[in-house]
Amino acid sequence: MNKAIGAFITLLICSSSGYAQQVVFSSDSTKTVEKPAPAPVKPRLIKLPKPIRHELSFGLRLNTNGWSVYSDYGKAKTNNMKQVDMFHNVFYLQTEFTEKKDPKEEKVKSQTLTNKSSSTYIYGKVNNFYALKVGLGYRKLIAGKPDPGCVSIHWATTGGFSLGMLKPYYITLAGGTQSIKYTDINQSDFLDQRIIQGNAGFSKGLSEMQFIPGGHIKSALHFDFSANKKNVIGVEAGVNAEFYSTPVLLMANQKPVSSFYDLFVSFQFGRRW
Repeated sequence: MNKAIGAFITLLICSSSGYAQQVVFSSDSTKTVEKPAPAPVKPRLIKLPKPIRHELSFGLRLNTNGWSVYSDYGKAKTNNMKQVDMFHNVFYLQTEFTEKKDPKEEKVKSQTLTNKSSSTYIYGKVNNFYALKVGLGYRKLIAGKPDPGCVSIHWATTGGFSLGMLKPYYITLAGGTQSIKYTDINQSDFLDQRIIQGNAGFSKGLSEMQFIPGGHIKSALHFDFSANKKNVIGVEAGVNAEFYSTPVLLMANQKPVSSFYDLFVSFQFGRRW
């Protein structure tokens, strides 16, 4: 009996010591101290590239009545920041310099006998007409996927202010000692090919330049061929209209006009950032 009681006490002591190794008591023997929970691991932030919002491009425009050079500064507009790089909608400021020509303009060679090395001139041309245009435009995606390597089609509309610059066209007569411009008084000499030696040069008549205010509007399809989002490689095809406060005379024996209409194709290159 004593042996059985001793074995029971020994078993009880071993069990108590094993349990004590798992539980830590504080100074208050009635309370246990729990181990602190591990601190949460913060997710690693991935720095995304800055969205592309701006573009600057330059272009050459071939019109049915002349030529133009221009530049566009644009800014993408979208409520979805995930699509800002796709350039669905772009507002832009356009600056353009253009020269207007009459479809009947043609360079001819001088027929004067005194001019051994014949010069060329535009027969019947009365004035050179240039214009500086500043306008606001809006370009909207209408077809195609704006992903790299894909062609997208946009509708572009531009309108604004035009400043026309009218410069008299001077020609030199036989002997090269006299240059004249078109007037009602010397009309017969100005159109007499037998005594015309050639044009008097671009600088002749600059001091007589007249400035004519007006406005312009154009609408076109814009094709974006850029292989990546940071390049601008585009082609536009559309129509253009310009209106001026004073009628402009380009050729002799024609009526002056205050409005110009033309078709155009333009080529555009630039960068986005």
